[in-house]
Amino acid sequence: MKTSKILSVALVAFTMLTGSATFAQKTKMVGGAAMYPNKNIIENAVNSKDHTTLVAAVKAAGLVETLEGKGPFTVFAPTNAAFNKLPKGTVETLLKPENKKMLTTILTYHVVAGKWSAADVMAGIKKGNGKYTAKTVQGGTLTFMMNGKDVWIMDEKGGKAKITIADVDQSNGVIHVIDTVLMPKS
Repeated sequence: MKTSKILSVALVAFTMLTGSATFAQKTKMVGGAAMYPNKNIIENAVNSKDHTTLVAAVKAAGLVETLEGKGPFTVFAPTNAAFNKLPKGTVETLLKPENKKMLTTILTYHVVAGKWSAADVMAGIKKGNGKYTAKTVQGGTLTFMMNGKDVWIMDEKGGKAKITIADVDQSNGVIHVIDTVLMPKS
């Protein structure tokens, strides 16, 4: 009996030590679905009713396998409402096979290599005296700033998106939900 008790305590301690990062990450609700930190970006995004346009675009651009990969990636994920702010017909045009390169350019502009939490971004803003710039996977830059307690992102064309849900942890990175599609310079 004493040995089984010791084994149980050892197992609990081992689990806590090896899984401590998992315990620190929380499941968040996005688009009416739970986003699990032990699932990858695609496994979670496909369940969000607020990101059906983004998921369709990622599929059309051929980026599913990449975003299921090891990463880590930080994805600034526009909602369906963000895509609806674009001029009428833009999404439909971008989803056409002949526009795959343009679509890929826009989508990869929403991704930064590494896992950047909201705290990391805010620390960068503070260190940069109010602005923080990050290079995207596409090669362009995003500029981060605070407005009150909100983190905003400015694209290369001067457009701005607000982070509406921060720190949605994934097994291969993190998602920050944004309210506007960001556009690269070219």
